[in-house]
Amino acid sequence: MKYLVIVGAFLIIGGVVFLSYQGISYTTREKAIDIGPVLVTTEKSHTIPLAPAVGITILICGAGLVVMGLRRGNSAT
Repeated sequence: MKYLVIVGAFLIIGGVVFLSYQGISYTTREKAIDIGPVLVTTEKSHTIPLAPAVGITILICGAGLVVMGLRRGNSAT
């Protein structure tokens, strides 16, 4: 079952990438002052934190799929 190994490898890579990021950051612009022709805006940076448990779960699932794929591949030959 070669597809299990391939999907598992992608999950392992995704889990490592997920664990390497602290969070997703984005910036929003908001009006601070709007008086006639004068417009002052501010930029605020926001971060959505990523839970490490999700990355670990993805990593473990990927490793499990790789092991299952290798076991099924060896028993068929």
